[in-house]
Amino acid sequence: MKAKDTALHIIRELPDDSTWEDIQERINFVAGVRKGLAELDAGQGIPHEEIEREYAEWLSR
Repeated sequence: MKAKDTALHIIRELPDDSTWEDIQERINFVAGVRKGLAELDAGQGIPHEEIEREYAEWLSR
C-alpha cells in the first residue's frame, strides 16, 4: 500500500471528532512502526541480548 493510501485509510478509521493533532499523532505512529519494521527486515535491528544488557546497565545506575 502506498503512503498516501495508508494515510487516507488511517484518517477514515479515526473518529469523526478527531483533531488535527489526533490525525498527526496516528500517522506519525504508523510511519514509525513501518520504518522500524523496514529496518528490522534490512537487518538493522539491535539483538535482543544487547538490549537486555543495556537495560540492566540503565537499571543499575
